[in-house]
Amino acid sequence: MSDGYIRLIPTDRGWQPTPEGAAAATAYVARLFSGPEDDVEEVEYEFYDRVTLIDAGENTTRISCSNCNGDLDVEWLNDLIEENGESFDSMDVSVPCCGAVVSLDSLRYDWPVGFARFEVSAMNPTRAKYELDAEELADVTALLGHPVAQILAHY
Repeated sequence: MSDGYIRLIPTDRGWQPTPEGAAAATAYVARLFSGPEDDVEEVEYEFYDRVTLIDAGENTTRISCSNCNGDLDVEWLNDLIEENGESFDSMDVSVPCCGAVVSLDSLRYDWPVGFARFEVSAMNPTRAKYELDAEELADVTALLGHPVAQILAHY
């Protein structure tokens, strides 16, 4: 059985919050999933030194080129991650479908992915309402001091 994650990242891939903002947002997300059954296994935050791929794990089954609309094999992305780790100094890559140099964040993924230097993640969220709603995302935005995007992942 795979583990499910909600991953919250700033909409600006280079932005990072204060440590206090990170801790407050993480505590808030943990409260969203707290309950009598201890519904969430782990809520944590992480700062990254470099822009890092925040992927959707097994949810990602299709990637399309932003230049030619050709399909990219998910294994191509996995190989790229294997070569670079999940962090990138440059977002520009040469795609195998047409040879164009495009930005990783311009590719079209069937499940949203992101690139960031910070994330809050909740592992195995099992509340009835899995995803954070607009109000909850706005609360995280207020605590961090920057808009966030939500990435849903399974590994």
